[in-house]
Amino acid sequence: MTAIALTIAGSDSGGGAGIQADLKAFSALGVYGASVITALTAQNTHGVSGIHDVPADFIAAQMDAVFSDLAVDAVKIGMLSRPEAIRAVAQGLERHRARNIVLDPVMVAASGDPLLAEDAVEELISALLPRADLVTPNLHEAARMLSSPVAESREDMVTQAKGLLSLGARCVLLKGGHGADDECADLLSDGNDEKWLVAQRHETRNTHGTGCTLSSAVAAGLAKGRSMADSVAEAKIYITDAVRAADALEIGSGHGPVHHFYRQWTEHSQ
Repeated sequence: MTAIALTIAGSDSGGGAGIQADLKAFSALGVYGASVITALTAQNTHGVSGIHDVPADFIAAQMDAVFSDLAVDAVKIGMLSRPEAIRAVAQGLERHRARNIVLDPVMVAASGDPLLAEDAVEELISALLPRADLVTPNLHEAARMLSSPVAESREDMVTQAKGLLSLGARCVLLKGGHGADDECADLLSDGNDEKWLVAQRHETRNTHGTGCTLSSAVAAGLAKGRSMADSVAEAKIYITDAVRAADALEIGSGHGPVHHFYRQWTEHSQ
């Protein structure tokens, strides 16, 4: 059987994040990708200049179309800017008994542009967090969800992971890439076991779509039948190498994308 993953997220017209990054990651990792678009953004490597939200009923229609025909093995959820969009997705997941759900609580673009309305945070926590098998916030997103200061140490990260679990998350991958030290340390916790995934920090300005790509890579692993721990570990290796290879691309004049196809593209094609 062909492994199929569905991304439910916003479109990035610059191609570096959102739906486009998710589908690239699925393809690079050998998984067929389907999509439900929740918003259109006018975006490039410098930032977001406009957002056009997709009506909730059309989000639901896209989900019904995909699930009624495709045997979806895993779902990655990204940008959901409004409460009604969140409710439509939550109801669709319940209606179609979706499984292997990875929630990336996208709140702010890499450029600093806000992507999640303030009144949507509580809806995200109450309607989607308990449905997700894994939630993948960065340090700033976790702090916003918990209404607490941004974690500054591994001890703080452990505390915040516990806080997210107490809100209903089944498993948390708290991403430490926005930390200030020389390592990118992520914490995977399910309330019983804690595992640190550590990689040396690579200095580059081309990190656009990092969070989208990581969560999609986890979903790809789950779609192929991998365990949660193995899916996260393999996704960490993939995104680390995709960031390291990012400077081989020449995309835009701002914060460029990670290199999703570093394993497939030859040196000549780069």
